Amino acid sequence: MYHQVMHKNPALSTFGPPSPPSLPFFQLRNSRLLRVKCLQMEGGGTDSDGREFKSAEEMWREEVGDGDPLKKSQWYSQGVGYWQGVEATVNGVLGGYGHVNGPDIKDSEAFLNSILTEKFPDAAGRGRRLVALDCGSGVGRVTKNLLIRYFNEVDLLEPVSHFLDTARMELAPENLMVSEEYRAVNFFCVPLQEFTPEAERYDVIWVQWCIGHLSDDDFVSFFKRAKGGLKPGGLFVLKENIARSGFILDKEDKSVTRSDLYFKQLFNQCGLHIYKIKDQKGFPNELFAVKMYALTTELPKRVNSSKAKKRHVNRPAIIK
Repeated sequence: MYHQVMHKNPALSTFGPPSPPSLPFFQLRNSRLLRVKCLQMEGGGTDSDGREFKSAEEMWREEVGDGDPLKKSQWYSQGVGYWQGVEATVNGVLGGYGHVNGPDIKDSEAFLNSILTEKFPDAAGRGRRLVALDCGSGVGRVTKNLLIRYFNEVDLLEPVSHFLDTARMELAPENLMVSEEYRAVNFFCVPLQEFTPEAERYDVIWVQWCIGHLSDDDFVSFFKRAKGGLKPGGLFVLKENIARSGFILDKEDKSVTRSDLYFKQLFNQCGLHIYKIKDQKGFPNELFAVKMYALTTELPKRVNSSKAKKRHVNRPAIIK
């Protein structure tokens, strides 16, 4: 992309992947062919026009080409172009769903608190200054409402210039109700797929509602580069919409909503390990399910996972 819009937002789409047919247990248990076909279906998906794809590879070949830099550049330009037409407000970047800001920050804070308690329990006492990178920062919503209260320094990464201009104003010291020990430092107007962080600068790299704009190969390349930006013991937090299976392509803003399995396959390619997972709660029913993943570069001693009472189903409206 010249870059995906990194940013987050609930926009409406009327399509989702079709529900698989209900099958008797004995068929699933006894038919090897059927099991293979089900695995193949997991890789398929649909777009916002209702078209079905047999695999993610088929979709990506059509959208970004097979080694065609011009076509990939057009994919990213269209994504950024979409967001350049959106007002630089919380309601704007959340696609008219500004009211989800509260529950979003609430659950993100609980997730972050649990991570900081376990990973950096005595940071202040040891004189360790915590630093975070907010990827797809938009107007600085997540930094202002969450990260700036826990990290001594926060850098923001956002490819849409008028969003970043608003973030600079919102995060000016005179507009923050936090100690001078906590501040926004750098504002990078750079596409995610082109960004390389400073070596070992960050304790946490926060990636929310933006990774869907990256193609699979750029997804993997980004995280492999970004690993070098983590301090020893640092980690990623990825918060994203989750498709029930396969993927859903939004043709308008050039973004892809991936399933939990799809994400886990990509994490494996990135050499990342899941330290903790949690489901977002309190969003309107018409929105996609949202998951938070804490990811480490080393295999954790234990993995914490929230136990959902039931699997969520895709809804008509989507937070992008």
